[in-house]
Amino acid sequence: MQDIGKIYQEYFEIVNKYLFCLTHNNNISEELTQETFYRAVKKINTYRGDCKISVWLCQIAKRLWFDECRKNKKIINAKEKDLLDLQAINNLEEQVIFNDEKISLYKKMQNLDIITREVIYLRITGELSFKEIGTILNKTETWARVTFYRGKKQLKEGD
Repeated sequence: MQDIGKIYQEYFEIVNKYLFCLTHNNNISEELTQETFYRAVKKINTYRGDCKISVWLCQIAKRLWFDECRKNKKIINAKEKDLLDLQAINNLEEQVIFNDEKISLYKKMQNLDIITREVIYLRITGELSFKEIGTILNKTETWARVTFYRGKKQLKEGD
């Protein structure tokens, strides 16, 4: 097993991006990312190695997000999220991420069903493979690939 510090350094950004795609809130995504790694350290002995560590971490992160939504009695409906309601962008990295093209794309993605939207977020923002996406969502690699391309087609038709 890799050193926990190395795992944290290597996968922090991936997990944080994934959570940001779900939450659309930098503060919440960072908090949940920290909790993800805390839980991963506590449960590292349950990691069987049958998937990549990044997939395992994203599964933990997803469960944490769902728990957070239930705890706060929030309905997970990305249409209700307003991507323009972002807090002041403080650093150059966030300015690049949230350029006009991406905001426009995210607005268009709000017209997609939540599953298709999640697949596209994982593929584009999380930079995950179709196999990893399928594993996270408990589906097949082919399902993830087809869902992604159908969603991409719907986005193109919306232009």
